[in-house]
Amino acid sequence: MLAGLPPADGYAVHLTVLRYRERPHLSAWTEFDRRTITLQLPEPFFPFGEVVPYAARRRPGGGRMRFIWLTEGLTFRTPRQVLRFLYLHEWMHWYLREELGRKSAAETACDRFALFYFRRRTVTAQDADDAIAWSRQQARGRPRRVVSRPH
Repeated sequence: MLAGLPPADGYAVHLTVLRYRERPHLSAWTEFDRRTITLQLPEPFFPFGEVVPYAARRRPGGGRMRFIWLTEGLTFRTPRQVLRFLYLHEWMHWYLREELGRKSAAETACDRFALFYFRRRTVTAQDADDAIAWSRQQARGRPRRVVSRPH
């Protein structure tokens, strides 16, 4: 299910069951001290939706800083889609810390990367760099670079 996705060198990937009470949801984490990525797959699996924030825009006006979150609604129809989304999100945390030497607590950047690429057959580290560059371009008010996403 994770074929075609970039490896998190030196990290073990664990899959566990997510037993939810009310509705399925996304759950995964990376433990840098234990060098593991854990993905949880909802059980029983039913298609479910999630709202994924991928960017924020500053609201005009003086005083304190306020933001408008840009989001996209997703429907996960298969376990494969859930695992690919979760893995790419956690892989981006790994990439930021282990490969780029940055802080890994960049939830919006990780969500954006997973959102843009989880449906692709093949994903590379260059795609991660493109997602990071997209973030910088947006901060400077430049138009969004078109990222081709297969339908």
